[in-house]
Amino acid sequence: MAMFSTKKREVRKSVRQPGWITLDGGFAARPCVVQDLSTTGAKVTIEDSNSLPAKLRLAFSRDARNGQPCEVVWRRGKSVGVKFVR
Repeated sequence: MAMFSTKKREVRKSVRQPGWITLDGGFAARPCVVQDLSTTGAKVTIEDSNSLPAKLRLAFSRDARNGQPCEVVWRRGKSVGVKFVR
């Protein structure tokens, strides 16, 4: 019996929900829109995506303690793809 794994992307759910990106321990919260969301990451649009660092937190409220640590995996115009990290 052959064992093989298929690397399938997580199902992304379109949410188009307001969110907050916070940098450096919760200072400088920036509004964004979470376009879609999966268990492993999200697609976010933000005005100035090029100024975002590689590591940030994504939250659905302005309170950074509720945020999920993320790493930027791609940038296209105002859209940014992030993966959730522990």
